[in-house]
Amino acid sequence: MNDKLYDPLRRKDVARTPEEEVRQGLIQWLNKAKGVSLNWMMSEYGFKCGPMAYRADLVIFDKHLNPVLLAECKAPTVPIDRSVIEQGLRYNQQLRVKYMLFTNGQGYRIAKLDAAENRFIFIDACPTYEEMLQE
Repeated sequence: MNDKLYDPLRRKDVARTPEEEVRQGLIQWLNKAKGVSLNWMMSEYGFKCGPMAYRADLVIFDKHLNPVLLAECKAPTVPIDRSVIEQGLRYNQQLRVKYMLFTNGQGYRIAKLDAAENRFIFIDACPTYEEMLQE
């Protein structure tokens, strides 16, 4: 088995880990099924919140380079539980996205910002890229 995977966003081979396999599967699904161009996605998106540096697994940007979706990828053995969702919420204090997606490759949960209530609500399906850009 090959110990590397090609990441088309970073344009290089990366170590094959269960989490990385989930991320690469998500990138391909978002591109093919949801119409997100590889040009609007970034793996391992680094940002700072105060003195702390963080890396989001995957971020999708709009055509003005504003983040619109934050994705957190976990290994298939890691449940998408409260701690994973709280991690996304912490990251979003800096990124301020409209959508958060959480996956372990076995399925996903997606939340959309309810701007009127200033809170995220879980929705049934991931929007297409064009739907992400609306509003």
